[in-house]
Amino acid sequence: MIELDDLDRKLLGALARDARVSTGALARRYDASQPVVWRRIKRLREAGVLAGRKLELDAAKLGFGVTVFLGVKLATKGRVSLQDFETSVSAIPEVQTVEHVLGMYDYRLRVVARDISDFERVLRRRIMTLPGVGDVEANVLLSEEKRPGPIG
Repeated sequence: MIELDDLDRKLLGALARDARVSTGALARRYDASQPVVWRRIKRLREAGVLAGRKLELDAAKLGFGVTVFLGVKLATKGRVSLQDFETSVSAIPEVQTVEHVLGMYDYRLRVVARDISDFERVLRRRIMTLPGVGDVEANVLLSEEKRPGPIG
């Protein structure tokens, strides 16, 4: 674990909100020199705290107006069924995330679809036919607020 001071936390919060912000802008915002900010960000990257850069697509603007979280309980347990399920579900383009979780369900999936009937098609024809699928619970996303996470 890396020790973080106030400037590190401020930089992480700012980068979590907008990873494209320049070191010059961050330096002005937090009353520091640009080389100091650059070195801090480099240190955070080398320590693995900043684990990469990713492009975020707007699913709604691409025609995917519905997001559903699925809780999936496997009918059979065991290493083979977990591996088979993970491999199969990861191949479905509408499935955005696959999370192996502890609790009532074995997996939590984030699925996007054009509309509810498109989601029903994906559920019936793709997800419910996967190896080992037992119980499924769907929760439709109504709204979402993105938070940078616990930094400070």
